[in-house]
Amino acid sequence: MVSRPLTSEADLVARARRGDGDAYDQLVRAHQDIAFRTAWLVSGSAADAEDAAQEAFVKAWRALGRFREGAPFRPWLLAIVANEARNRRRSAGRREALVLRAAAERRPSAGAASPLEAAVLRTERRDELLAALERLSDDDRAVLGCRHLLGLGEEETAAALGIRRGTVKSRTSRALVRLRAELGEAP
Repeated sequence: MVSRPLTSEADLVARARRGDGDAYDQLVRAHQDIAFRTAWLVSGSAADAEDAAQEAFVKAWRALGRFREGAPFRPWLLAIVANEARNRRRSAGRREALVLRAAAERRPSAGAASPLEAAVLRTERRDELLAALERLSDDDRAVLGCRHLLGLGEEETAAALGIRRGTVKSRTSRALVRLRAELGEAP
């Protein structure tokens, strides 16, 4: 049995930039879990997260020519994932408001809840922490999610969100204060 040496991420990126689909497939497999978690964190929906991560991988493939050689791949990819998930979250919010308005207009008499109403009620029963996170701004939620839910370092968070490292530190600190306030905890 002949063992093949492990290919570095930089080599995979270089090969993918030259059009090697197998190399890009290896990159996708290496980063699909964190891409999904990032998208879920931003979108708040597993279905939207799956779609956002998948679309982000397609967009990243198309944008590989603009990827800065020698730069870390993961933060670049996660920035694309976060942007795609943010766009989907905004769209979903508009769609959900429309559906709720339509449901309110044709609400039947007080009887059993429709499947749509039951789904909305299940969504409303999320645990307290996720509800508090949802009430935070997109910026607060993104920085806390990257740092504390995804376990990214300050540098990776800065690259993924397109902000400076110092901004990551200050935004994390302020976001934690706001999260505590949402949870009713003393500072």
